Amino acid sequence: MTGAPLKIAVIAGEVSGDLLGADLIAALKRIHGGPVELVGVGGEGLQAEGLRSLFDFSELSIMGITQVLSRLPKLFGLIRRTTAEIIAARPDILLIIDSPDFTHRVAKRVRTALPDLPVVDYVCPSVWAWKEYRAERMLAYVDHVLAVLPFEPATMQRLKGPATTYVGHRLTADPALLETRRLRAGRRPGNGTILLLPGSRSSEIQKLLPHFEVAVSELVARNGPMCFILPTMRHKEGLVRELTAKWAVTPEIVVGAEAKWKAFVEADAAMAASGTVILELALADVPVVSAYRVDWIMRLLTSGIKTWTGALPNLIADYAVVPEYLNDVVRGASLARWMERLSADTYQLKAMKEGYELIWQRMQTEKPPGEYAAEILLDVLKKKKPGRF
Repeated sequence: MTGAPLKIAVIAGEVSGDLLGADLIAALKRIHGGPVELVGVGGEGLQAEGLRSLFDFSELSIMGITQVLSRLPKLFGLIRRTTAEIIAARPDILLIIDSPDFTHRVAKRVRTALPDLPVVDYVCPSVWAWKEYRAERMLAYVDHVLAVLPFEPATMQRLKGPATTYVGHRLTADPALLETRRLRAGRRPGNGTILLLPGSRSSEIQKLLPHFEVAVSELVARNGPMCFILPTMRHKEGLVRELTAKWAVTPEIVVGAEAKWKAFVEADAAMAASGTVILELALADVPVVSAYRVDWIMRLLTSGIKTWTGALPNLIADYAVVPEYLNDVVRGASLARWMERLSADTYQLKAMKEGYELIWQRMQTEKPPGEYAAEILLDVLKKKKPGRF
């Protein structure tokens, strides 16, 4: 690159996307060497890199069909506002990060108004799970996809989507995860400590904690006193304490990232809500069973799901490394028995550890994810605008 002034429009709709974007922009500044201006939507990470967000991006943190329907008017208003601001800013490139219900709608509209604007999508939409037709439709408004899961480039190619590169997952370079993994190396099970991770959204927590309560009671009845740790976030602490206040065996509730990673180090095994935390646990070498319950509307849509599993470690390994329970199959007694098998020196534990090592190897990249992603973004920019960069 020439070090010429660079204006990047960036849209991140959640905390995880904001972290990815901040990592990419920080790396891009080092590589580019010239001034970088940011416009768009993001959180604290991107704001620390110089973004003045158009609005508080927490307004986009919606989950579930019922929540989406109730907030459609406001959501469409934010889409129109973001689109107009980006078109007016005339950026050199548009970077959309995850949150496809919002970011892709903006990208389509911006591409219509600015047909020569390069668009890069960081985090591949889950076309491998449902609505496969989305992959080919993305060709109209996305030039390159930066994937965070190693199987996604092949999936996008099969579905005739945009060019896709696996750049690595931020967790594989996360200092806290790497330190947790180091501290757990060679660790033998048997201290009787179980992690409870019911999710980060109120609906998830309310649906799963009753089953976790049954599992906790069953474990104590079968094995005697045990330690249960429930990491949560500050803004969910009150809800978690309220829902666990009358448990016969009260878990130790800890708050914040530092306390969570400390609990990961101490744990024999975990029962957790399906999601990114399952991958965190796998990469940190913590045995886990996945559980999830969705609302009745989402259940009606499950016939459209194509993937054979909802657990990311299983998709990466391409076989069932992590046991999972969904909806009416979730049973506290089943979770309890898995905790017994995974917190002792058993064949089940050995098999899971073998799967974890395979997952770790498949997720490695030669460069840190942010740096790799930044290089591809700049390469897309050079190809689309060769006269300037």
